[in-house]
Amino acid sequence: MDSGYYAAYAGLLSRSQSLDVAASNLANAGTAGYRAERDYFRSAILGPEALESQLNTMVNDFGVLGGSRLDLGQGALTPTGNPLDLAVEGEGFFAIQTKQGIRYTRDGQFERSQEGMLTTQAGEPVLDGKDQPIRMPAGETAVGSDGAVSVNGAMAGRIGLFAFASADALTAEGANRYASTDGAQPATASGAIHQGALEASNQDVMQGSLQLVLMQRQAEMMQKAVSIFSNDFDKTASEDLPRVQ
Repeated sequence: MDSGYYAAYAGLLSRSQSLDVAASNLANAGTAGYRAERDYFRSAILGPEALESQLNTMVNDFGVLGGSRLDLGQGALTPTGNPLDLAVEGEGFFAIQTKQGIRYTRDGQFERSQEGMLTTQAGEPVLDGKDQPIRMPAGETAVGSDGAVSVNGAMAGRIGLFAFASADALTAEGANRYASTDGAQPATASGAIHQGALEASNQDVMQGSLQLVLMQRQAEMMQKAVSIFSNDFDKTASEDLPRVQ
């Protein structure tokens, strides 16, 4: 079979998957703390360990999407004036206790629960550096750049800020929260916390729109190429092969 067909198919597969990634990024461009995903490529069938294979040379020298990784780049900080809105500048994630376990997020839209704990808007406790909930009495709240929380001038706790060795250590769950993968353990992050602000998505709307259009056009081109090769194969099967003696 003509290796051009494999090239066209690999191109269609990679562009279709990239289109899904681009659409998700653009859809979440307005989500606080969202980390965009960037695609990366691998070989189609045998992988890099088989570069000397004849099959690899004929079929597999066409990249397909290997997956996507989180872009840990900084998003813009937007002042809100709410003392329990917190944004991270630099590396690090807040840790929250969910029903599924500890999850990590850059979305700092927090509040004080009726039980006197610092929580997400869904009521999930925000954790300190020892993975413990932070209890807050009622009163005027101040949060330092190091995460120290004081209420009416008295220390109430310190918000934990966690970092991972690489983006591969995190798996996205929903729009802006992440789980550690394969038991990856976080370290203390060096980022700074800003009170009264939120971090926007790190996906630029204009760039995301252009990327989406580009992926759509490339996917259409690859679809047309695959159709051309398929039509040629059909012609060979129906007209040329019956003539073979």
